[in-house]
Amino acid sequence: MDFDKIERRFVALAESAGDAIMEIFDAGDPETDWKQDGTPVTLADLRADAIIRGGLESAFPDIPVVSEETPESHGGAHDTFFIVDPLDGTSGFCSGRREFTVNIALVTEGVPAAGVVYAPALERLFVAAPGGRLVEMRETLEIAHSPRRPVDGSLRVVASKSHRSRPWLKRFLSGFDVASVEHVASSLKFCLIAAGEADLYPRTGPSMEWDTAAGHAALRAAGGDVVQLDGHDTLDYGKPGYLNPGFVAFAPGVKLQEQ
Repeated sequence: MDFDKIERRFVALAESAGDAIMEIFDAGDPETDWKQDGTPVTLADLRADAIIRGGLESAFPDIPVVSEETPESHGGAHDTFFIVDPLDGTSGFCSGRREFTVNIALVTEGVPAAGVVYAPALERLFVAAPGGRLVEMRETLEIAHSPRRPVDGSLRVVASKSHRSRPWLKRFLSGFDVASVEHVASSLKFCLIAAGEADLYPRTGPSMEWDTAAGHAALRAAGGDVVQLDGHDTLDYGKPGYLNPGFVAFAPGVKLQEQ
């Protein structure tokens, strides 16, 4: 498998999808509709989905593409596949918040082996490739990242905006020395840990593999990981329905506790 080609294609498609998303975001009219599960979908989601799927299918016709916005792709089982969330954080996008991301990942044998997370409104693009390399691309600069290792025990926590007032989060964090809690939308939370700007991201409740795969790849490339809340087995991919259990993402040096 040509990982260099995959990486180049991921970056190009994420940037093209980001351009399409920003055109709609800047116009201030997301043309929101609602899916059967009650979540929003916009013209930006659909345009980004078409760009990414078309580009992957053209360049890699033998590798299946699973995308949030393509329901017919959700029924298969694959050892190797691309998994895409063309616009992660749609609710925030509709509200004018800028933390939404484009997520593209390659999964092999249950592992997110490569991925790109692009936050176009924030101009932050994270590229994870096999071999333990994470690079953030900013304009003409490439910045190599690795998470900080907490040395004083105080953890900077990122959490989903939907968990802002959840009693579960308070109970989970009660066993840690917490310096701060920041509520952030989208897969950007994984990348903040990978970039050394946060240490811990716990989540309960449902999420989908396309929400986490690219961010998980970025965190793995920088030395961190994502594990299931129960048992702390590494979160794997290609599960039935592409549904995740509760999980916790963390930087190296963070000691987890059984809940």
